[in-house]
Amino acid sequence: MSEAKATTPAGEPAEAQDSGKTGKKHSSDAAKLALGALGVVYGDIGTSPLYALKECVTLPHGVSPAAENIFGLLSLVFWSITLVVSVKYILYVMRADNNGEGGVLALMALAARVGQAKTAVEGDKSKKPRRANWQEVKRAKYVLIMLGLFGSALLYGDGVITPAISVLSAVEGLEVATHAFAPVVVPLTCAILIALFWVQKRGTGGIGAVFGPVTLCWFIAIGATGLPWVIRHPEILAAANPIHGVRFFTAHGKHGFLVLGSVVLCITGGEALYADMGHFGTRAIRLAWYACVFPALLLNYFGQGALLLERPAAASNPFFAMVPSAWLYPMVGLATVATVVASQALISGAFSLTRQAVQLGYLPRVTVVHTSGKTEGQIYIPEVNRLLMVACVALVLNFRASSNLASAYGIAVTGTMAITSILSYWVARDRWGWSLLRAGSFLVFILAIDLSFFLSCSAKIASGGWFPLALAGGMFSVMVTWNRGRTLLGEKIAADTLPLPVFLADVEATQPHRVSGTAVFLASTRRGTPGVLLHHFKHNKVLHKQVVILSITTDAVPEVPDQQKIRLKCFGDGFWAVTAHYGFMESPDVTDILRRCRARGLETDVADTSFYLGRETLIPKRGGQGMADWRKFLFRFLSRNARSATDFFAIPPNRVVEIGAQIEF
Repeated sequence: MSEAKATTPAGEPAEAQDSGKTGKKHSSDAAKLALGALGVVYGDIGTSPLYALKECVTLPHGVSPAAENIFGLLSLVFWSITLVVSVKYILYVMRADNNGEGGVLALMALAARVGQAKTAVEGDKSKKPRRANWQEVKRAKYVLIMLGLFGSALLYGDGVITPAISVLSAVEGLEVATHAFAPVVVPLTCAILIALFWVQKRGTGGIGAVFGPVTLCWFIAIGATGLPWVIRHPEILAAANPIHGVRFFTAHGKHGFLVLGSVVLCITGGEALYADMGHFGTRAIRLAWYACVFPALLLNYFGQGALLLERPAAASNPFFAMVPSAWLYPMVGLATVATVVASQALISGAFSLTRQAVQLGYLPRVTVVHTSGKTEGQIYIPEVNRLLMVACVALVLNFRASSNLASAYGIAVTGTMAITSILSYWVARDRWGWSLLRAGSFLVFILAIDLSFFLSCSAKIASGGWFPLALAGGMFSVMVTWNRGRTLLGEKIAADTLPLPVFLADVEATQPHRVSGTAVFLASTRRGTPGVLLHHFKHNKVLHKQVVILSITTDAVPEVPDQQKIRLKCFGDGFWAVTAHYGFMESPDVTDILRRCRARGLETDVADTSFYLGRETLIPKRGGQGMADWRKFLFRFLSRNARSATDFFAIPPNRVVEIGAQIEF
């Protein structure tokens, strides 16, 4: 979770003015965070050398390992990593933080506020500015939200393929030693993946402590493996000249452009830098990149290129072909562990992404298990874990080789990269105050790179690229259907809701019997009288001495400060309205809300409090307006299988009273 940074009166970070022992302490903390970032942030991109260059020199999507092709490919790899990771993400996108958090959903929430604070001036500048046209703002917000949702849906496709291709490519290293291991590669990969998903319920705290050191060993190993070959053929360093990349495109034409679909594999972990920014901070991520990851990757890729200059026949697996025979099995073991670490980061990212989507109202409630008493961000979602495990194992059994899986890889992450570029443009214009020329020019530059990769990957749709797109399409449909369904349901409930002043006036006039204790009525909207309260009063004809109407909202920020979490209003005669605000990285807790309310004057005793919840039975009406029939039935299915509000809001189950209602929509 992100933490607010201390600042000096001048507005500069306090750490900037520290010196001596304090400076050493901050340097030590930065080093520890950078070590942690190695394991979580760079696991995916760090294991790309296992298969990226191999796919570039493997037909039909690659080219032959001729010397001129090797120089051209390495030039493309070098500039792809430099421009996309070092320039786009490290220097540009990571500036767009949503209260310290990153990721496509955090960026969507930040960009969707575009225009709300803008003003437009017509005619003479001396005239008072007027607010931007609301309809234009509304349309822009809708488009940005749809882009962000589809980008997050694409990340699920990436989260399924990454563990499968990473672990499979590592285990395939056994075949370099002897083909006798070929029959066990697929079963062993499936066993490792199943074990990886099985241990998720135990939490990542213990194994997470070794992520950084293991990944550091991995980067040292891949850099040390490539260095001797670079020394042996120093001419390979000339591939950094972009002219070799231009000559490659000139020589191969259309096929040279399609090879970008394999080159992109070297940057597929770039989005993780931004997604995990809130856990480690920009300083630690940048330090880890420039001090360790970037040089290790370049040494290994250039080492593979030098190997292919000398031994073109090693193109079937250049990564493991570089390794001395005595170190082959240890390297296979280290690679397997490194790919498990990389897979763990993607799985944890899927858990975090799902919780954000639930909190923002784009997915139904799921089971969120906190696996650490100290770290809020360490969570486990059984539903997502099971789906990911089944999908990963099915992919391995179906494709059976990393080269086949590479055909499905790339299109999802490049789509998300392009969406990130578009959303960050709006942030640059609206939040950073960049001019249209400055922001637009940079957008054109980075979007040209992103779309080139995306279009080249599109050629692989028929051979496997359809899978992440189909998965993303399914997730996107679920997200927009759930959000639209909840909106329509909320509008229908609101239309039938009695204004709260009218209800309070009726209570004052009728003076119903009041029983001891507190009744908390959960409301999905902050307006009007909750339907569950009306049903309770209508049928039971009594009220508790203290009635609390509680609504819980999720703001478009990662975390809401403690002092802003609770809004409390007393109507007199024992009636209270409480609005609890949470960020999309937080989990609501009703008992914690009541505890906070005690400090504000609302005295409650959980042992003497009843919680009233509404349970709606949805009846889809064919041919009605609002949504297509199939979406209505999908929404009904999702609603039936959503986690109960009792569990999701951490309400004591023995204090809950549910009142049902049938709603036709």
